[in-house]
Amino acid sequence: MLLSYIRTIILYLVLIAVIRLMGKRQIGQMEPSEFVVTMLVANLASIPMQDGGIPLFSGLVPILTVLGMELLLAAAAMGSVWVRKVLCGKPVILIENGKVNQKALRATRVTLDELTGHLREKDVLDIQSVQYAILETNGNLSVFPWPKEKPASAKEAGVQVKSQYLPISIIEDGYLYGENLAVAKRDKKWVQQVLDEHRTSLKQTWLLTVDEKGHVLWLPKEDS
Repeated sequence: MLLSYIRTIILYLVLIAVIRLMGKRQIGQMEPSEFVVTMLVANLASIPMQDGGIPLFSGLVPILTVLGMELLLAAAAMGSVWVRKVLCGKPVILIENGKVNQKALRATRVTLDELTGHLREKDVLDIQSVQYAILETNGNLSVFPWPKEKPASAKEAGVQVKSQYLPISIIEDGYLYGENLAVAKRDKKWVQQVLDEHRTSLKQTWLLTVDEKGHVLWLPKEDS
C-alpha cells in the first residue's frame, strides 16, 4: 500500500512538471496539439497508478516521450509557419463586414446558436452590430463591433483620466515576498513601519501592496 502511495505521488509531481513545461495557458486556451498531449499524459499516468505490477520507470517513459514530442513540435511551430498551420490551424472569419459567413460556419461546424451564444458572452445582442467575428485557433471568438457601436474611450470623449500604476505584492497571507521589496524599492524596515502603523504583525496581514506612486494597501486576515 505504501508503495502505491509513493508511486502516485511521484507521478503526480511528474505531471505537474510536464504541464509547467508546456506553458501556463488554460484548458480553454489550448491549441489542438496541446489538448491532445494533456489528454494523453493524463491517461498514461493513470495506468501505472492503478496497476502496481507495471514498473514506475515504464510508466514514466511514455509520459516523457510525449512531452519531448510536444516540445519539439512547439519549437518547430515557432520556426515554421507551415508547421504552425498544420498543428494549430488558422483563424477563421465567421462575420466579415457585418455579414455572417455561412460557409465558414459549416466548415468549422459552428451552429448559429453557438455563434450567438459567444456573442452574448461578449455583451453583444445584435449580430448586425458586429463588423468582424474571428474564430481563433484556440477556440475563442474575437469580436469587433462597428466603430459606431463601440463605447467612446476617455480620449474620444475628451475626459482627463488619472494614470494607473501596477501594485506590487509585498505580503500575501502572512508571507513576505523579499524579492518584491527590491522591485518596489522598499526594505524590511519600511514593511515594519507599515505594520506598526496598523498595529499588526506579519502573520496577521492578509495583503500588503504598494505601487510606484507610494499608494499602500493593507488588508488584515479575517480570522485575526
